[in-house]
Amino acid sequence: MMKTVILACQTMKDELELVMRESGIEYPVVYLESGLHNSPEMLRGKVQECIDTLAADIILMLFGCCGNGLVGIKSAKATLVIPRIDDCITMLLGSTETRRSIPGETSTYFLTKGWLDPEGNIMWSYTEWVERYGEQKALRLVKKMLNHYTRFMIIDTGAYNLEDILPKIKDSCEKFAMRYDIMPGSLRLIHLLLTGPWSSEFIVLKPGQQTCLSHFYPTLAPTAAD
Repeated sequence: MMKTVILACQTMKDELELVMRESGIEYPVVYLESGLHNSPEMLRGKVQECIDTLAADIILMLFGCCGNGLVGIKSAKATLVIPRIDDCITMLLGSTETRRSIPGETSTYFLTKGWLDPEGNIMWSYTEWVERYGEQKALRLVKKMLNHYTRFMIIDTGAYNLEDILPKIKDSCEKFAMRYDIMPGSLRLIHLLLTGPWSSEFIVLKPGQQTCLSHFYPTLAPTAAD
């Protein structure tokens, strides 16, 4: 019998567990800490390390390209299945088209409960910097990080209670001179990843095949005339 294992970012835990309950799937899950996303090289190294140690025939990966952190990975023994998306935000919105249709998408800082829980998120950084530098300098640092953003967008995936995070979001909006909106998310890509069939929305790599940038962005693939 083929053994399937899920490799996922910790930020996706609530959503993955909901989909697994709804679909009745009980595959083993290995979570990687979300802070690895701050360094694509570290993320790539940790993902590859996990792949190399997993005893599996199929590895379902809850990641996107993630700043090229998933470019250059492969498995010697397992088939890898990866959503053909840029990052976890797109995964929780359901499609690239949905993300691109959001007005002001490039100036929007997306959030879910999963992004607020672990160390490394912007609210956690602010608290740490207050202790280290004092409140005024901490505020300046965070506002610099948010310089290109005008709002927080909470993705309501249905996997957590919005009321659990709204107080923290409202407090952050007041501190950092931001506003917030809420939009519905979609777990369709996670459902399809776990249950199949895997259409062109997914990268399916046989053992020995390695991911490249054009797997995630097919328009970058060289043409016959190149």
